[in-house]
Amino acid sequence: MIHTVLATGDLAMDRDDYDACFAGTADLLQSADIVFGQLETSFAERGVRLPQARHAVLARPEGAAALGRAGFDVISMAGNHVMDWGADAFFETRGHLQAAGISVVGAGANIVEARRPVLRQLPDGTRVAFLAYSSILPHSYWADERRPGCAPMRAFTVYEQIEHDQPGTPPRTHTYPHRADLAAMEADIRAAKREADVVLVSHHWGIHFVRAVIADYQRDVARAAIAAGADAIFGGHAHILKGCEVIDGRPVFYSLCNFATDLRMDPAHAASKSFNEIRVLAEEWEPDFDSLYNFPKAARLSMIARLDIANGRVRQAGFLPLVIGRDAVPRVPAPGTADFAAVVDYMAAVTDEAGLNARYRVESDMVIVEAAQ
Repeated sequence: MIHTVLATGDLAMDRDDYDACFAGTADLLQSADIVFGQLETSFAERGVRLPQARHAVLARPEGAAALGRAGFDVISMAGNHVMDWGADAFFETRGHLQAAGISVVGAGANIVEARRPVLRQLPDGTRVAFLAYSSILPHSYWADERRPGCAPMRAFTVYEQIEHDQPGTPPRTHTYPHRADLAAMEADIRAAKREADVVLVSHHWGIHFVRAVIADYQRDVARAAIAAGADAIFGGHAHILKGCEVIDGRPVFYSLCNFATDLRMDPAHAASKSFNEIRVLAEEWEPDFDSLYNFPKAARLSMIARLDIANGRVRQAGFLPLVIGRDAVPRVPAPGTADFAAVVDYMAAVTDEAGLNARYRVESDMVIVEAAQ
């Protein structure tokens, strides 16, 4: 019998009725054996906003229960918002998720907890392990021996001047992974593989809003994770879709875009220097003050990654297309519709532009991810 693991894009609900976020997907999520998501907010009564926090929302605690009702089983807190409201809000958020029956991965009271896998068992006895890491890290958001935070997968950036006799011309950008973090991730995956049949790794990483581009360090980290034993990689943070890669037969979803992510905007925010610095990264991004979904136009297209698992291994990998409207509610378009085709076509285009090897084949309501022949 085939069992299903679903993985969604980023979660950051910010509305009066949290359950409304899942009006178009709750039945689908509840039908899966395991549902995984990436949290981008805090569910807490109070907190003290850290000065290094950028966009930070302190959402109501009942958001955690709404995720549980929607069907989520495992949530990663490894991301660039994990400590936005300080340690008290971090522990309160984690507690609310756990009270809702959701396992938390990728963050903890210290680095040992943050690196600990979550283990789940499918009905056929297949053991599935989840690990989660973040490369998008405001200072001190990563855990250490005495500090709460997330499991880090840091990266470094080097700018190479191309025209040495032409001051001020654009440089070539190189990125590479933090060697100690990379070694720790590899050790975590190998250890998880000794306990589980299938190891799934989440990475909060990449270049937000910029079409198609995959940073060098992401491909280095992906190759290392697969070589260590990861069976699939789920990427978050970019807030738009990015292409997929198949490494040794295992899928890498570089960005799952958004899922239940509310983002209001007012004229003051739209005119701010901080917004306009990132707005120029996107192909098209027009503020809409009456919308709950103020993201670039490309972020209308999203996906849910799907793994079909049986007898201890991933039998098939792919995704379910999503479209997200001005109400910020993700919905699954029917195969054969223009919205369904738009997601598949966009994925094919950005995959080719990034030089990745995945190809996409529609099979019923699922889009199969496979290596180009």
